Amino acid sequence: MQLPFFMPKRVLFEERALAYPLGKKLWERFRAEGKEIRTIGSHNRVSGLPGETPAQKFRSAKETLVVGVRKTLEFASCRPSSDFQLVMSTSCPGMCEYCYLHTTLGARPVVRLYVNIDEILSAAAAVIDKRKPAVTIFEGAATSDPIPLEPYSGALAKAINFFAGQEMGRFRFVTKFSAVDSLLNLEHRKKTEFRFSVNMPEIIRRFEHGTPPLEERIRAAVKVFRAGYPLGFLIAPVFLEDGWREGYSDVLAMLRKEIPDADPSFEVITHRFTTRAKANIEAIFPASALPLEQEERRFKYGQFGYGKYIYLREEMKEAEDFFAEEINRYFPAGNLLYFV
Repeated sequence: MQLPFFMPKRVLFEERALAYPLGKKLWERFRAEGKEIRTIGSHNRVSGLPGETPAQKFRSAKETLVVGVRKTLEFASCRPSSDFQLVMSTSCPGMCEYCYLHTTLGARPVVRLYVNIDEILSAAAAVIDKRKPAVTIFEGAATSDPIPLEPYSGALAKAINFFAGQEMGRFRFVTKFSAVDSLLNLEHRKKTEFRFSVNMPEIIRRFEHGTPPLEERIRAAVKVFRAGYPLGFLIAPVFLEDGWREGYSDVLAMLRKEIPDADPSFEVITHRFTTRAKANIEAIFPASALPLEQEERRFKYGQFGYGKYIYLREEMKEAEDFFAEEINRYFPAGNLLYFV
């Protein structure tokens, strides 16, 4: 049995969450474990966490689990990954310097899980039914990496079981983590695509703090593939630094060597950042070596109303051609879903 990767220092319970069986169960669990626990009025208003500097405040937020009730049962768009976001948790214990949640969650990204999973899935069923005969795809990792929270929430197992029974519904999620054993024996009926975020080992070492190394993620991917799940890889964020072609080709070669019989999907996302994210990153990680020079990028508005700095057009075209060719070379039966 795999032990939880995430063991919070403190757990805050939204008062409403204690009316749900999962909320009560977690309260008893963390109290028995001797964790610091207390109730709060709303999972959106968290105060009193330790820390003086931005870096200290960030770390204390990452060590805090908030157990709440998700009130919004409408689903935001999630292009190009899927049709809609299926939000069952927010933030994660990983401390990736480049994380896009620096824009949306700010400098104190407490980790949240929601106890009303049945209500969320019921709302998803209504959306699936309304959009028939189209197939509706939900993304389970738009606001969080859900794997570290699975030992507490069981949300992924519930979602996988739910979508196994949906003729016109599909589920997909991506993770950097490797604690997948509890999900391997579920009757998924190939309705859930299990994806892993991968990058060059040096990028993981430099920027993806608190996450497993590439080799460990690939070992987890092998388990998932053998369990019959549709498998995918998210190569992100792609950094176009010296040696990037050789480095990313080596990653694809490693994937091919370990899972030679797979025909996975691929999604490729180049590094980008917003003005707000840059300010947060520089405050939280003052020694960061992330490339955040705005004058070397092109500004582009995104789907959620804020702009971001992306690589120049000629750099993007070169990288897109490279990944299309290399993915086809190593996985001719694979599928590059998109490059952005």
